[in-house]
Amino acid sequence: MTVPNLFTPLTIGACALQHRVVMAPLTRMRATRPGECANELMARYYAQRASAGGLIIAEASQVGVGASMAPSTPGSYTAAQVAGWRFTTDAVHARGGSIFLQLWHVGRLSPVSMQPGGAAPVAPSAIAAVGKDTPRALETAEIAGLVNSYAQAARNALDAGFDGVEIHGANGYLLEQFLQSRSNQRTDAYGGSIEGRCRLMLEVVHAVTQVCGPQRVGIRLSPYGRANDSGEAEPMPLYSHLIGELDKLGLAYLHLIEPRASGAGQGEVDHQNVPSAAQLFRPLWRGVLIAAGNFRGDSANAMLAAGHADAIAFGRLFISNPDLPERLRQNAELTPYNRATFYTSGEQGYLDYPRLGEAAGA
Repeated sequence: MTVPNLFTPLTIGACALQHRVVMAPLTRMRATRPGECANELMARYYAQRASAGGLIIAEASQVGVGASMAPSTPGSYTAAQVAGWRFTTDAVHARGGSIFLQLWHVGRLSPVSMQPGGAAPVAPSAIAAVGKDTPRALETAEIAGLVNSYAQAARNALDAGFDGVEIHGANGYLLEQFLQSRSNQRTDAYGGSIEGRCRLMLEVVHAVTQVCGPQRVGIRLSPYGRANDSGEAEPMPLYSHLIGELDKLGLAYLHLIEPRASGAGQGEVDHQNVPSAAQLFRPLWRGVLIAAGNFRGDSANAMLAAGHADAIAFGRLFISNPDLPERLRQNAELTPYNRATFYTSGEQGYLDYPRLGEAAGA
């Protein structure tokens, strides 16, 4: 049996890939305002990072009004947003790549200033994250509408030309807020027991798979993450149950963030002496598993060779190395990234990183 590496072909859902270097979803705050629409600038950025037989997971995109925590992040809930995303999907497909859209609701992390009428953001319970506004607890009767917003956003993503969607269930955002006991103290069917806290996540996944088909749906989790004031004291029981239930659904992939990279872009995070999420949960997952978290070429290949993951998602290195798969193939030098331009505007730190053989800004 051949030991896989980053350049062993792989099928993920409906996508036949020529390599296993996946571009992770990365918030960059370049969407057009008002309207929160993807645009031609973003299409150029993704086209630079597209490769024949490669997979891109596009940045977190809100599923409705009030679902965002930052300005100039794109959405997938209006006709104009669908049209804006078409620039990107067409550009990536023209280069032979595949692209999924990540669906996002930040819940209690959204500031009052970004809520309609200055209302409180929604959450499973009225418990504020550190340094954030106090949210209001969603009424049980509102849950069905929330689930439908994910399904409609997924339908819009397909209309925009995406090959599939990734449900964002990580990094302290709304679906993870429901999962974890520190942020969910509900007494209805969506709280209390592990089964209750997993209910919303599983209802969202079922609704989205009804729209897309399971082979066009992935999910991202961070079982040992600490981003955005998240974290479960004992993650194994909770995430073992959840992943076991998800495994029954035949999804395109499970995308796990390694705990050493749980900062969600908020700083240089490199936790030591922590378990590997992929290694821990691989026995519970029969499908494709994507691992993410401070990987380099050698550590990525080691993860694949050990069988702990089937593909590796790279984030910040893809920002500064638009041709990252080719650089990894050649074991070429990697361009360092400039964190100061991650969340700015315009082309600087966005479109001006060189490819191999190019001068900076070319």
